[in-house]
Amino acid sequence: TVPQEAQDALDLLDHLGVKDCVFVGLSLGGLVAQGLAVKRLDLVRGMVLSNTAARIGIESQWEARAEAVAQGGLEAIADATMERWFSRRFRAEGRHLPWRARLLEANPQGYCGACAAIGGTDFYTPTAGLTLPTLAIAGTEDGSTPPDLVRETAELILGSEFQLLRGTGHLPPIDAPDAFAAALIGFLTRIGHF
Repeated sequence: TVPQEAQDALDLLDHLGVKDCVFVGLSLGGLVAQGLAVKRLDLVRGMVLSNTAARIGIESQWEARAEAVAQGGLEAIADATMERWFSRRFRAEGRHLPWRARLLEANPQGYCGACAAIGGTDFYTPTAGLTLPTLAIAGTEDGSTPPDLVRETAELILGSEFQLLRGTGHLPPIDAPDAFAAALIGFLTRIGHF
């Protein structure tokens, strides 16, 4: 579950002695960031919520995806996943192919577990109670967490800002690393954490 993953992140922060972090979470990691901030705001100075939301899709959608993987392996969802994750330009250039291969090397049980975690998470109410510096990043070609969904989540958090990265998909650190780094560095500089 996402609360279990947030606890794992908390345990890691405690182990490392981190007391004042800016937690960067992308997709499922963004759900973890929200869960961690709700649980231990004293440890989280700010968040970067990249290509994520307070609720991503609906549970039946994630159950269907997990069932497809259980029946046909990760190959059954690979092409549709690449379409959701990467921009048309990135795919047309064939740059998604190494990432498709990496997806196919993943543990199918782990993927199904991630589907269950995402499908079972709804952070609208707890996230709406957060008041900390937050940067929400969206990609114009993100088929998993469209810009309006990311913006809606940003609007829940007092003190948040929203940044749209044009021509990027669900994984801007891969398909637009310079733009993603600039957004991250700009945010960290604005909040005095860089």
